Amino acid sequence: MRVRQSFSFIVPSPSAYELEVNRILALISLILLTSLSGGFAAATKLVDLEYAKAGEISLKLDLYLPLDAKKSTLIVWVHGGAWRKGSKDSVSIESLVEKGYAIASIDYRLTPVAPFPANVHDIKAAIRFLRAHADRYGYDKEKIVVSGSSAGAHLAALVGVTNGHPNLEGKVGDHLDESSDIAAIVDFYGASNLTTILKQSTPHGLSVREPALDLLIGGHPETVPEMAKLASPVFHVDASDPPLLLIHGDQDPQMPINQAHEIHGAYKKLSLPVSFEVIHGGAHGGKAFFDAERLALVDWFLKKHLK
Repeated sequence: MRVRQSFSFIVPSPSAYELEVNRILALISLILLTSLSGGFAAATKLVDLEYAKAGEISLKLDLYLPLDAKKSTLIVWVHGGAWRKGSKDSVSIESLVEKGYAIASIDYRLTPVAPFPANVHDIKAAIRFLRAHADRYGYDKEKIVVSGSSAGAHLAALVGVTNGHPNLEGKVGDHLDESSDIAAIVDFYGASNLTTILKQSTPHGLSVREPALDLLIGGHPETVPEMAKLASPVFHVDASDPPLLLIHGDQDPQMPINQAHEIHGAYKKLSLPVSFEVIHGGAHGGKAFFDAERLALVDWFLKKHLK
């Protein structure tokens, strides 16, 4: 009988030695426990790994590793929450670990603490940290994917299409010699163009997005147009960008589906690899976006492009 088990190990501000000891102990415990139960453990979870500091703020991530993480693809997961709330505890794609993927779910500075581009700087710092520690944890540093939902998908797409950007790379963390480049983007109902999103929104969408954008970029997009463009993935798409998978509902009241159409069009114009899955009747999130069918689509897309 196959029994899915997951075990957490808390590691506060670990040194390199402590990280390695923690990983070994976690795997030993995992093997012993699953042997005793007669089942199979899908993953081990390393909790609260500090990937950087921003001033006095400790930035942390949780790492989900398949039992055999050797050269696995790593998905960096960026949670949603209108850029101002949410946490790394929400991991909608966790079951992909059972398919052999490693997942790093990250916390980043939210807009009540620091406005854009602090969140992007943090995510890129996490990617550099994860790339620097790839050999320690076993995943493939050349197969790092970025994904997220809602506001997290917007940030994931922005990170994915701006490798090396002078204003977005930032100087957060201790691994500035590492690249923040990624191999693919998986975007679950995210924004792509902050200069058009309000015009496309329903009244409900406006009630959510206007105050969120005020915190994110410091005002209405029309009053801060350059900041709105800087924060919009569609304005950064170029011929060097990685494969993109878009999953969006056609009845989304918060992130209009036209946002997905815009970046889809930018990719198609440059003949870049892009797939667009429309969930008919889909609103803003829900089980339909992360069911077995859609996660199988994610698996297919990544295997196709990350051979």
